[in-house]
Order: sequence, then C-alpha cells, then structure tokens
Amino acid sequence: MAVLSKLLSRTTLTTTTSTVLYTVPASTTTTITNIVVSNNTGSSATFTLTVPDGSGNQIALSTGVAVAANSVAFFDLKQVLAGTGTQTIIGYASTNSALTIHISGVEIS
Repeated sequence: MAVLSKLLSRTTLTTTTSTVLYTVPASTTTTITNIVVSNNTGSSATFTLTVPDGSGNQIALSTGVAVAANSVAFFDLKQVLAGTGTQTIIGYASTNSALTIHISGVEIS
C-alpha cells in the first residue's frame, strides 16, 4: 500500500460550472485535507465546490462561499473519495479568473 501526500489541484477558477479540478485515479482512495482559496482582485467573489456521493452524484461541499477582496480562505477537512476513475472534484467561481484554488490531500493505492 502506497501513501502519497499530494497537491491535488492548483488552478484559477473560471465560471464554467463543470470544471473538473481533480479526478481520483482508479484503485485509489483520496482524502482531501486542505483547501485554500485566494482572491487577488479588488472585489469579493464566490466559489462553489462539489464532490461525489457514493453513487457518483455531485454533492455540494461549498455553495457560493464568499472570499473578500484581496483575501484568502482556508479550509481544513478530511473528505474521503473512493477511486473508480470517475470520482471528481468540480469547482467554479462567480467571477472569471478572480479566485485561485489549491487543494491538498493524500492518495492511498
């Protein structure tokens, strides 16, 4: 069994509601441990993140969470995702290119 601490995603969020930020590799269990969302603009912006339930349906992890202008939001959590090759983290923002997101976690294979 291999355990790997890993950067799962680091990207600028767009307003596209189906943007895949991370896909759990097949035969792997991933635990999301930290999420950092940074707003480097002069205006507040919101973001939404979804993760799959046991059946693969996307369920909101956060919906319309505001990040103030020139601020950072930190989230520490332990969210486990099973590896079927189709389990994804999806995210988007209210304002195109206003927010960057960094998702860290652990992959176990």
